[in-house]
Amino acid sequence: MSQASLKRNSVLSGTAYYGNFILMTVIVFIPILLVVFGSFKTNQELGATSPFSLPSNWLNFDNYVNAYHDGGMLRGLKNTVLLVAGSLLGNVLLGTMTAYILNRFDFKLKKVVIALFLLAMIIPSYTTEIARFQLIHGLHLYNSLGAPTMIYIGTDIMQIYVYMQFLEKISQQLDESAMLDGASYFRIFRSIIFPLLLPATATLGILKSVTIMNDIYVQNLYMPSKELATLPTSLMSFVSERSSDLSELCAGIMLVLLPSIIFYIVFQRYIFKGLMDGAVKG
Repeated sequence: MSQASLKRNSVLSGTAYYGNFILMTVIVFIPILLVVFGSFKTNQELGATSPFSLPSNWLNFDNYVNAYHDGGMLRGLKNTVLLVAGSLLGNVLLGTMTAYILNRFDFKLKKVVIALFLLAMIIPSYTTEIARFQLIHGLHLYNSLGAPTMIYIGTDIMQIYVYMQFLEKISQQLDESAMLDGASYFRIFRSIIFPLLLPATATLGILKSVTIMNDIYVQNLYMPSKELATLPTSLMSFVSERSSDLSELCAGIMLVLLPSIIFYIVFQRYIFKGLMDGAVKG
């Protein structure tokens, strides 16, 4: 192949790459942009103009003020923080212990256990929703923070995979040396393994936090009480069967998005670093 052909193919590949990147960016950001425009419009302006038209007054923050008070955003933030903190604590402990056992110990049903985790990822969640709902109700956790907390604590295969990849880089000689000094398995996990898993824990904790803060289905289904409303479910107060305030709803969406956006911007380098470190074995 001639040099001209190689150069032409390189240009075409680069054009296709950047064209696809621009297209995906537009698809992702257009809905957010429309919500931003709507949050600065009145309901009359929103109904009379195109969704793509710019607001007539960018200094109209009435929708944000009303959304903050009518949606109970402060209460929602408090419940969200409690839910995220409790879920992360249980999720980290369960995930690190599970990965430690699967990586360091050999037992007869080890492959079966791993296969069950994979099976849980394959089965659609809605097929087990009735059984899960009955379980939560039977444990008397329905309509309490304990219901979604228990659901979020459930360990997923991605979490176990990342932890196990980190454990592959931790020499088992550390375990053996500690055992020679009389340390128990729990002491080894607490003093050696868990501290070395902190980079992975930080990455998975950030991802889990963003997931919880953006989830409306589980929180609305298992905590219908208004007093237990979180940031996502607070948006339900702007929509009813008879009427809806779309301008305030757009402002409420932006208020709910803001913590997740700030959270991601601040910690994004830790997310990518932790995933890359876990994906490459030492």
